[in-house]
Parts: sequence; C-alpha cells; structure tokens
Amino acid sequence: MTTAYHHGSLAVQARLGVRHAAARIAPSIRPGIRPVAAAFLELQPMLVLGAAAPDGHVRATLLTGAPGFARATGPHTVSVAARPRPDDPLAAALSREARVGTIALDPRTRRRMRLNGTARPSARGMVIEVEQVFANCPKYLQRRELYGSEPAGPGSSPARRGEALTEAQSAAVRAADTFFVATTGPDGADVSHRGGNPGFVRTEDPRTLEWRDYPGNAMFLTLGNLETDDRAGLLFLDWENGTTLQISGRAETVYRLEERFVRLRVDSVVETPAASPLRWSAPEYSPANPTTP
Repeated sequence: MTTAYHHGSLAVQARLGVRHAAARIAPSIRPGIRPVAAAFLELQPMLVLGAAAPDGHVRATLLTGAPGFARATGPHTVSVAARPRPDDPLAAALSREARVGTIALDPRTRRRMRLNGTARPSARGMVIEVEQVFANCPKYLQRRELYGSEPAGPGSSPARRGEALTEAQSAAVRAADTFFVATTGPDGADVSHRGGNPGFVRTEDPRTLEWRDYPGNAMFLTLGNLETDDRAGLLFLDWENGTTLQISGRAETVYRLEERFVRLRVDSVVETPAASPLRWSAPEYSPANPTTP
C-alpha cells in the first residue's frame, strides 16, 4: 500500500464528512508488528481469518490453539500452527497462497488487533506475510471469561450446508451479540468485529440479514471494501458450545437519515457444531452498546 485507504474507503469517508478524522488516525495502520502487538498475539487462543474462497464467496472462519499457536516470528511474519477443518469452506483457499485478513480478539480484556497480508501453507499450518497491523478500540466488545477447552474428537459432527437460514439459525443470529465480517478490496482481505446487544442483527427473511453500522473509528475499511466488492462473509460463534455459523452473500450499505445499515443477501450458510473447542462464559455487555429496538 502507498496510502492507508483505498478509493472505496475514501468515498465513504467523504460522504460522511470524516476524511480529516480518518487521516489523523491513518498512521495507526502500520506495516510491521511491534513488540506490544507480538506479545498480545501470542496470548490468544483464537484467530478469525477471512479470504475469498475458490467457489467465489468471501468467507470467514475460526482458528484455535493453545496460546502461542499464532505468533510473530519477525516484524512482518506470523506463524499459525493451525488450519481449517477439511470441510471448512476456506480449507481449499488456504491450501495455497491467499490474501487474508485476520483479527485477534480477546474477550477477557476487550482488546482486538487486525493483521492483514498473504498466507502461505506451512508444515504446521500457515505463514502470513503481514502488510497491515492495527488495533481497534474496545467499543461494542462484550467481556467474556474463558472456562476451558474441549478438543473435538474423531466423531465430531459434520458441517451442515444450505443456501438460506433455517428457523433455528435465524434465531441464533437474532440472539447474537457478536459476529465477524470478512470483506475484500483493492488492498486485499480484511476481517472486522461487530458487536451489540442481542437483536442488533435482524433477519428479515431466511435470505436477508441487516445490522446497523454503529459509529466507530472513521476508517470505514469494511464499508470501503463493500464499495468496491459487495461480497461478504460473516462468522457467528456460539461462545458456550463452540458451534460456528458461516454466512456468505452480497452486501450493500443503506443510508437512512443519520444512520447506516448493512443488508446482506444470503447465498451460502455453513453450520458446524462444536467447531471451536473453546468454552466461554456468558457476556458482560459493553457499556457502549446502543439500545436495540
């Protein structure tokens, strides 16, 4: 990258009158991994990763391991000793070189950090050549404690696939307080966190989701990517039993008076029971969460 923002993000910033605010925080997007970032990453038991899959969808998935499974091995390199399950929709994409976005999020401390770059397969998982590293504020992050881990055995349930949400999946989406959204743009892939009180994501029908885009850091990296490529991949996690819900489709930003909403037309749904071995506590909701209707 020669600038912090591509034309999609700049267009959204200009529309909302925040170009100067975004320019002030642009230096926080760094090309290298500082020691404080490396130390944070090495403490994390999970990493959310997003990329474009061979089937044309943008997907988001969850990688887990003992703290240290994802660690910086140099100022521009991260080693990840994990790979997706064979039936994960990103397994094929990550079996070869791929542009990826990642986010390391720690619910225990309400801290998060994004690392974007190019992933290549390795003997133990993958190596990511990092091009962008930056932290985000704790807004809309729910606090949770990690209770333990239950490694999946050989009898783990297979993924269930569909082209629309079932009633149970729609209920899970409406009850969620957190999800992750992967997008792609001219500078590669990115994964962002979205959080709020249960109900902040609405399901209008089995193939349509909508959420309000709450005020954030004024970068508009996700909405900027959607200006250039409307594909998006969402990841919902059941924090108590480890089930993941991966939803991919086409998204558009809808501007209504002083608020913004993102509408996703669902094309693909993958539900994987107990995909994550991590077991987390019930949430302590962020004081920044707006009241849901």
